Amino acid sequence: MNPAEFAVPMSLDYRGAPMSGDHCRTPMSSDYCGAPMPWDEGGPSATPVVGVVVPTRGDRPQQLRAALHAALAQECPGGVDAVVVVDRGDVAAVTAHVAEVAARWPGRVRVLANRLTPGLPGARNTGIAALGTPMVAFCDDDDVWLPGKLSAQLDALAADPDAEFAACAIEVEYGAHRVTRLAGTGRVTAAHLTRSRMMMVHSSTFLFRRGSIWPDESAPGGQNEDWDLALRAAARHPIVHVDRPLVRVRWGGSAYVSRWADRIAGLEWMLARHRGLAADRRGAARIYGQLAFCNAALGRRREAGRWALRAFAARWGEPRVPIALAVALGLVPARSVLSALHTRGHGI
Repeated sequence: MNPAEFAVPMSLDYRGAPMSGDHCRTPMSSDYCGAPMPWDEGGPSATPVVGVVVPTRGDRPQQLRAALHAALAQECPGGVDAVVVVDRGDVAAVTAHVAEVAARWPGRVRVLANRLTPGLPGARNTGIAALGTPMVAFCDDDDVWLPGKLSAQLDALAADPDAEFAACAIEVEYGAHRVTRLAGTGRVTAAHLTRSRMMMVHSSTFLFRRGSIWPDESAPGGQNEDWDLALRAAARHPIVHVDRPLVRVRWGGSAYVSRWADRIAGLEWMLARHRGLAADRRGAARIYGQLAFCNAALGRRREAGRWALRAFAARWGEPRVPIALAVALGLVPARSVLSALHTRGHGI
């Protein structure tokens, strides 16, 4: 095993965030931000342009195989490389799970252990550091890229020479329900992501220049690291967004969304890290309402009430306030609220 594959990016500070002045380069590459897009240099390429990082714990083998099949089957110059990063799971077992996929695409699939901070951000950074492609994409192990995803995003990036980061619309699958979530724009700005989470700007849609940006490993429980990443990317240059549903995001296969204490810590981390979130009244009310709901789900009535008042003060009519209060008073279970929202393709 080549140790260079796991070199920790030296452009990361102790939290995993890019250090100023060195955020466009990694020790794995000499590529710089603003370099010509490699697929525009003419002629077919035998070297993959895109590498996909697929974090997993190894507990969803069938879904992992489906995610890999869909990613590797994408039309892309030179094909697609895939790095499966096992976070706190059995690497040998995951290797066996994906053996069929690896045999179909020889030399394109690697399975690695997370060598950085345990959790999703560390797993993603391990994958980025291991890749040698000029572009990096993310895909969760329970999501699926739809045909044409990469080609549409690469075309959109090529049309904007200053762009470094792309996303696309999604199709949310929850049980038997599928709901399309569009952004209504071809450019997602930091202002968009401050006012709204823009959940269609989902981590499984991300495609960006390798070395331009890294997930922050200080995110509590890995919560909101994707929102933080998108905000930082949009602050540099608007995110190119293909407003067609090119990724199927599957909800309901994980308890991640209902880890209330982690969600609270993640939202408070975002408020401390991005001061502009509290400055936008609509965006602030949404976050305060989410904090009220999560505290209510934990039975913390006093905290739920405190955040509900802050949400109400920030924006009259914030819809999460009455929902959080109903949960706090025991009128409806938090899980029932989430189930009803997920059926419509929405979260709290």
